[in-house]
Amino acid sequence: MLKLAKLTDYATVLMTVLAADPLSWASAQELAERSHLSLATTSKLLKQLAKARLIEAARGAHGGYRLLRAATQITVADVVDAIEGPIAVTECSIHAGGCSIERSCGTRANWRLINTAIREALEAVTLAQMAAPLRRSGNESPLTFHPRPASAPPARE
Repeated sequence: MLKLAKLTDYATVLMTVLAADPLSWASAQELAERSHLSLATTSKLLKQLAKARLIEAARGAHGGYRLLRAATQITVADVVDAIEGPIAVTECSIHAGGCSIERSCGTRANWRLINTAIREALEAVTLAQMAAPLRRSGNESPLTFHPRPASAPPARE
């Protein structure tokens, strides 16, 4: 199963809480309560998100945390990168030299293609979209995904 780490999921929840009131400063305690996460987890994630320059921190009685950029300018890929590092389906899809069969592997290029598709999908969804209230009925999806057109012509069969 391909899945994101639980902390990445929690970081996305935390970022959507910040996006709900982007101009206000919120303390770690307030954010923990609003996101229903423990204070320890919230504090850990806030440090990682600040280090990645997705949020800013201010000390003092009126300080706290808030988004550094507009929610429309932060993507799910940004949050994943901040918590997990570069998006990679396989080691060879981002780093060369980590596999003993790399030179003879017939699937490496395809894994890179898949990795790129996943990255583009995560880049196509903004924090603003993730934070929007779900206004849907039935099977309607709350997000709309429009992948970029392929730059290479389709392969002939």
